[in-house]
Amino acid sequence: MSDTAKTAFLHGGLLALLFALQFVLPAYHHGNLARIMVLASFAIGFNVMFGYTGLLSLGHALFFAAGMYGMGLSVQILGFSPAPALIAGLIAGLVVAALVGALALRTVGVAFMIVTLMFAQAGYLTVLYFGSYTRGDEGFVIQQAQRMLWGIDLSDPANRYFAAFALFAVCLLTTLALVRSPFGKVLIAIRENEDRARMLGYDVFKYKLAAVIVSGTISAAAGAAYGLLFGYVGATFASVQYSIFPLLWVLLGGAGTVLGPFIGTLFMFYLIDLSSGITTAYMLIAGVVLVLLTLFAPQGLAGELRKRVWRGLP
Repeated sequence: MSDTAKTAFLHGGLLALLFALQFVLPAYHHGNLARIMVLASFAIGFNVMFGYTGLLSLGHALFFAAGMYGMGLSVQILGFSPAPALIAGLIAGLVVAALVGALALRTVGVAFMIVTLMFAQAGYLTVLYFGSYTRGDEGFVIQQAQRMLWGIDLSDPANRYFAAFALFAVCLLTTLALVRSPFGKVLIAIRENEDRARMLGYDVFKYKLAAVIVSGTISAAAGAAYGLLFGYVGATFASVQYSIFPLLWVLLGGAGTVLGPFIGTLFMFYLIDLSSGITTAYMLIAGVVLVLLTLFAPQGLAGELRKRVWRGLP
């Protein structure tokens, strides 16, 4: 079987499985998987920037929150219906990503990490400062009547699952197409050896900025969808922990693999969920497991699959 056929079978098989699970999962896991697919889309956006371009951002919560608040505030204050509100969230994320990328990419390495973290903290403090509109840490609820998309009630569990699945499928397939395209190959070349890519005539700054914009827009789409599907917008999603989460998910699943973000998000979500049912010190169990994975699977779960089973795994 050719690599193209294997790729289609693997990724198509995952999407077919997720689609079918809608009809058999119990309510608890049904809701969890919908949430996981949205958060995995967030991680997919982070992976474009970190896994494929080699840019370690510590401020991705800014893009997630930009999409969430772009959508939420346009519904709450401007009275938008869900479709234009989602577009507003995407535009907000794209604009923020373009501005942050144009400024942060003037730095490299540790400085880039610090600058992105500072931008994210500035975004978080901005949300708190304009608390009269954003409701700060308390956040605000998007009512059921405001979550009707083309006559479909997104507060209904089945509709919410299919919407989350549609978002995840689009993000997954878009990333797969991107990394197999000439543009994606250039991003990987920049990750592997930026100086050589520059020597070959590529405008490295332009490609890196494009990667930041694509990454930020995907993350904003996830943020907007999360707020709309689960009916809540709050400052917690702009905090530092939501910049660390996608990094953990991608590292656990396998940076630079298309399936890695989903695998890492699924693993981390249920690791914490199951640990919390055993003890109140559930983060200790999660921490031990993460350390063991880092020691024995340093390339992440999908990365180990690529290393040991299929070297052509995208």
